[in-house]
Amino acid sequence: METLILSSDNEDIRTAANIIKAGGIVAMPTETVYGLAADALNGKAVRKIFQAKGRPMDNPLIVHISDISQIHLLVREFPRKAEILADRFWPGPLTMILPKSDKIPDEVSAGLDTVAVRFPSHPSALRLISLSSPLAAPSANLSGSPSPTTVRHVCDDMTGRIDAIIDGGDCDVGVESTVITLAQEPPRLLRPGGITVEQLREAIGEVIIDSAVTEPLAEGQKAASPGMKYKHYAPDAEVILLDGDAEKFIEYINTNGKDGDAVLCYNEDLGRLRLPCIPIGSEKDTETQAHRLFSALRETDRLGIKQVYAHCPSKEGVGLAVYNRMIRAAGFKIIRL
Repeated sequence: METLILSSDNEDIRTAANIIKAGGIVAMPTETVYGLAADALNGKAVRKIFQAKGRPMDNPLIVHISDISQIHLLVREFPRKAEILADRFWPGPLTMILPKSDKIPDEVSAGLDTVAVRFPSHPSALRLISLSSPLAAPSANLSGSPSPTTVRHVCDDMTGRIDAIIDGGDCDVGVESTVITLAQEPPRLLRPGGITVEQLREAIGEVIIDSAVTEPLAEGQKAASPGMKYKHYAPDAEVILLDGDAEKFIEYINTNGKDGDAVLCYNEDLGRLRLPCIPIGSEKDTETQAHRLFSALRETDRLGIKQVYAHCPSKEGVGLAVYNRMIRAAGFKIIRL
């Protein structure tokens, strides 16, 4: 398959929209990561997403809208708490899970009676949706690998697998959207992201953090959100998290590191480690860590790294999103120092 590389100008976005309307799939930029988009109301087209990614069919997708009025096509109920969150955080990196309408194919919802919906803020994504339809769009990478935050990442994974890629520059947030389910009370955070649990609680009160945010999904439990069930975000290198203060972290690596290893480190660690270092930001700057994380994990593959060590990050604010991605990239391997 030939994969077109399109710009973000209006004519190219229109070309991409025509591909979508014809049942094709297109990688589009969003403010979080690049998404792999198909017409959310066309189950046959949505199946092509799973095929291109090598993604299991029991992993639900997020539907992206470009206008709040589209929500009523997709869901049976839009409760008051959902309205409050939409007013506060849409357009933006927040996904809400709600009871689905009969317009949603099973391919999108993985057979669940709910659907995940988001209103992105990236102008190219909004133009594409407005010219085509609500779009089902997981991250535009091979299943299980680090999510793509640049067009180069998408090209590396998807060239020859999809119809087109829209070059919208680098993504701002760098990790996927926050996912909250409002299909139960109290609402439950299923995946942390750029909108923090603290912000959600400030807006609507009690929000429970699902155990699958920091632990493996229980045996036999269905994934209610993308990113819950399978090993995700992982480079070819083995990722090992080290839980301890900076001095213990540096001592462990300088004692145990070997040729072929590398470190995802904080800026403050530079010059103190014997192994090759890939900095992801300052220790307290969790937003920069989120922005750089997936590019750093992909860099380990480019360098041919066999094993990569990383700090066990903070679980506060956006740090919870960084922690969630890192423990899944590591397959939940953490060494307590």
